[in-house]
Amino acid sequence: MGDHYGFSLTTFSPSGKLMQIEYALNAVKNGQPSVGLRVILLCDDKCAHTNVILFSGMGPDFRILVKRARKIAMEYELMYGEEISTTQLVSDMAAVMQEYTQSGGVRPFGVSLLIAGWDKNPSRPLLFQSDPSVSFPWILKKIFCLQFVIFLYLTSFTCHWNNYSGTICDASGFHRLTKQQVKDHLGAL
Repeated sequence: MGDHYGFSLTTFSPSGKLMQIEYALNAVKNGQPSVGLRVILLCDDKCAHTNVILFSGMGPDFRILVKRARKIAMEYELMYGEEISTTQLVSDMAAVMQEYTQSGGVRPFGVSLLIAGWDKNPSRPLLFQSDPSVSFPWILKKIFCLQFVIFLYLTSFTCHWNNYSGTICDASGFHRLTKQQVKDHLGAL
């Protein structure tokens, strides 16, 4: 009979899984790690200086999502005359990812995203995570962040920290950290 569950986006397997989502989650596992700590972000040395979206998984899928995120942010600013909030951007990005999870002719994105920004009211940094299953994005809590970093360190970091850069978020925006500042922040954990 074969595994006909692996080709459909909306047919559950006997174990209750959507196989296309499982395939996308496997692509994320094979990607480079990105870590978010209280909105201190560590990623491959290609971070931006403004709004930050990090990914693990398939690079081409991420480029499609970044292009959509830029378009969403630009349209929001043109319509409302102000920058899009992090919460709104996360919600809109989750909707885009959900659309690809349920539409015919496309597959789910093989990326997991960390989206960071600064909430103006109340004034605080925000860090959200979203993955191919597009279960609602959630704010990473301090305790979970530390557990997540320890887990990543113990299970998947085989790289040298010299290849990574850090970015920190405060009320004035995102600022790139020097290699020594990254080591100091990690040492403080």
